[in-house]
Amino acid sequence: MKEQEACRILLEGGEGEIVEKKSRFIATVRKVESESEAVAFIEEMKKKYWDARHNCSAFVIGRRAELTRCSDDGEPSGTAGRPMLEVLLGEGIRNVAVVVTRYFGGTLLGTGGLVRAYTQAVKEGLAASTIGIERAGYEILIETDYNGVGKLQYVMGQRGIEPVNSEYGADVKFTLIIPVEKSTELEKVMVEATAGKVKWTKRKELYFIDKEG
Repeated sequence: MKEQEACRILLEGGEGEIVEKKSRFIATVRKVESESEAVAFIEEMKKKYWDARHNCSAFVIGRRAELTRCSDDGEPSGTAGRPMLEVLLGEGIRNVAVVVTRYFGGTLLGTGGLVRAYTQAVKEGLAASTIGIERAGYEILIETDYNGVGKLQYVMGQRGIEPVNSEYGADVKFTLIIPVEKSTELEKVMVEATAGKVKWTKRKELYFIDKEG
């Protein structure tokens, strides 16, 4: 596993809105895991905002953005869906879909104005959403004697690491989930802190999520 495999993912969608020359642009952001989920979400928004002039959409699925789609839904080609998709890709967010609903205000915005409006609407929607970072990591089992407990807790506390499980028996066992890139350094520090009286076992590779902020 590699550090660069970390990516931003949507944890919880949100809604944002802007008004440009009396046109309302409402951005609804939703977490999706598949194309069928994205399509169903887009259809849901079209039914909810059935009276709107446009319901433009974009989505990105897969850790490496394996699947992307966008739609101008009647706006001039390239003025809505593509700019919306570019925001999602530029932010590096995966497993996300967005629909921007436009209620026409009577004034034409022009190509540049439309691009700016749809771009800004998506940014507002993302600002109202909850985003996390999915990282490559290891589940680590750490074993030590009671003399080493305080030293290991100090090391973990310095780095903001909370054990996911602790067992106090003949020895003490901590189960940790840590990013791949911190594994080697952390093992070295713990060995030094306990004068070698620690057993470090990598149980498995996994992905875990840190909430941004």
